[in-house]
Amino acid sequence: MSAKKKTAGKRLKPAAGNGSLENNPVLRGGMPQALGMRVTSLSRKKVTGEMAITPMHLNVNGRVNGGAIMSFADALGAVGAVAHRPPNYRGGTIESKTNFFAAGTGPVLTAVSIPLHVGRTTSVWQTTIRNADGRMVAIVTQTQISVPVAGAEE
Repeated sequence: MSAKKKTAGKRLKPAAGNGSLENNPVLRGGMPQALGMRVTSLSRKKVTGEMAITPMHLNVNGRVNGGAIMSFADALGAVGAVAHRPPNYRGGTIESKTNFFAAGTGPVLTAVSIPLHVGRTTSVWQTTIRNADGRMVAIVTQTQISVPVAGAEE
């Protein structure tokens, strides 16, 4: 029987260890490492992080590039989504929307990501990014999908 048929309509429990930073595969990815982002806390209800700003993060106007801000938020939301993922499931971002409110400036951006919805196959995360002075830079809302790994046993 396929994993999809076994799990139809059932609420699956997160895999043991998904709630720890050490076991979170998102942080081993190239983008979080390239950005220099750091997760400062992780729970199933909130993920916090920071990104030290260097010259590579800046656009021609000396402000943090919008793509760097969006990537920071995407990775932080993904960390939270993985914390809710059942064993033998994988996923990724299937939708993302960003509202910018102010220019991003250094020396560091901080972010808080919270789940708005955690369902069987999707979760929606809202990440608020702020400058060091507390000014809100952006709010990013993203949808993460969770699907069984082909051929994996539950």
